[in-house]
Amino acid sequence: MPQHVRKGDLVSVISGAERGRTGKVLRVLPKQRQVVVEGLNTARRHVKPNQKNPQGGVIEKEMPLDISNVLPVVDGKPTRVRFTSKPDGSKLRVAVKGGQTIGAELRSAAE
Repeated sequence: MPQHVRKGDLVSVISGAERGRTGKVLRVLPKQRQVVVEGLNTARRHVKPNQKNPQGGVIEKEMPLDISNVLPVVDGKPTRVRFTSKPDGSKLRVAVKGGQTIGAELRSAAE
């Protein structure tokens, strides 16, 4: 099933504790149907000293959100996504509100 959000998209959270906030998608975890959004759904984690963090201590870490709880933002408003195919065979994500193309082609015509 195609995903309506991709890495680098600006998304808005539509339900849960972070409802109404927006952020950039850092990672998409398709098998778990989750996304990690920059600055949202943070948790405090205690970490041992390691090479990346020689002091150790408590860090703030972004935790995954369910992919169904986020929508891409187009023109400052969250919108649902429609998938369309061009005559040459390429596939695009299109905003339901306004009909603008979201991001690059999902599948080029050469594939």
